[in-house]
Parts: sequence; C-alpha cells; structure tokens
Amino acid sequence: MASHKSCPTGILGGTFDPIHYGHLRLGEELGDALGLEHVRLVPAKLPPHRAEPEVSAQHRLAMARLAAAGNPLFVVDDRELRREGPSYTADTLLELRNELGNQVPLCLMLGVDAFVALMTWSRWRQLFDLAHLVIATRPGYSLEVGQLPEPLGAITRERIATGFGTAPSGCVLIREIAALDISASSIRQALARRHSTRYLLPDSVLDYIRAHHLYRGTHGG
Repeated sequence: MASHKSCPTGILGGTFDPIHYGHLRLGEELGDALGLEHVRLVPAKLPPHRAEPEVSAQHRLAMARLAAAGNPLFVVDDRELRREGPSYTADTLLELRNELGNQVPLCLMLGVDAFVALMTWSRWRQLFDLAHLVIATRPGYSLEVGQLPEPLGAITRERIATGFGTAPSGCVLIREIAALDISASSIRQALARRHSTRYLLPDSVLDYIRAHHLYRGTHGG
C-alpha cells in the first residue's frame, strides 16, 4: 500500500451555493500544477465570514457530488456539514492531520480575496503549521505581497516558495489560473430572475437546481 507521504492532497472549501465552473476549474488547475493526488471539495455548513447559505446543506452536498462525478481528482468531503457550529478551516485541517498523519502534504486552496483577509480567520496562524497555502490569482490580478497587512505580510514573505517539495506544510505558493469571472451570487441572481445560467455550472447541477426548485426569488431585483 502506498504511503500517505507520496499523496499530496488539496483542500478547497466554500459554501458551494451553488458549486460552479469557477470552483471546479480552480481545483483542476491547481491540482494539475501541484501534482496532487486528490482535491477535497469541502462544503461549509456555517461559514463564519459569510451570510448563511441560501439552500440546505443536503442540497449543496448533492450538487457538489454531481459536479465532482466522473473526475477522479475530486473527492467530496462532508465533514464540515456533519460538525456542529461554525465551519472553521483550522478544525478541518486538524481532523485531516489526525486522519492522514503529519507527513502528507496538505494544500489549502484560497483566492486572493480570502488570503488578504486571512487575519480575520479563527486561529489563522495555525493554518501555516497544518498546510501549505496555495493562492490562486487571475491574469491581471496578482497578489501584492508588499501590500498585505502585517503580520500576514511578514509571514508570507518568509514562507513564499516555488514549490513544497516533500514538506507537509508551511509554504505559501502563488499560482495563476484561468480567468473565469463566475460567482455563486451572480448565478443565484440569474436563477431568481429566470435568466440562463447554462455554461456557468455543470448541466447535472443545473438540472438538480431545476428539479428541486432552488434559488427561486430571494435574490431577485
């Protein structure tokens, strides 16, 4: 049996309300660029920094599973939906460390906006001890390390790297990915207004949304 040591794993969290091609392409590109064994899609139950998701955890989990179907890179991980209370990333990484051991490289995938606000997260410093932080940027929208708030800026400058090698955690990696200007909020608004959302999210997810009459009006106007 292969050792966990040779199986770097990505973690991509979010409300996935609904999951769309922006999420999936980010996971696919970073997984390919970093040679990851899997990318875990982790739907949040109660995100501390966002409004409560519009649809239930059951629906968001079902949509994530439909979106991931057929791609062996993706694994849908429902641990935050099973956990009581707010969905803290530090708790998720600690659980994964307990399950996978201390040697497997874990790569926490974040957008630039999330990383810039990292100091507002619970136990944010601990994240660097538990995983590598992989920041996804878009063409023309890079991460300005010199403009990060302190002490996040100092920690980033100290830990920025071109790769993680065999280290299990501690590096900050910046990777440019394809510019897909898709947001879950814009999809919800379009669905509420009965506008087309085809090619913004997988057909299987759109079919599920229609079958269960989701996103039918609270984000209209």
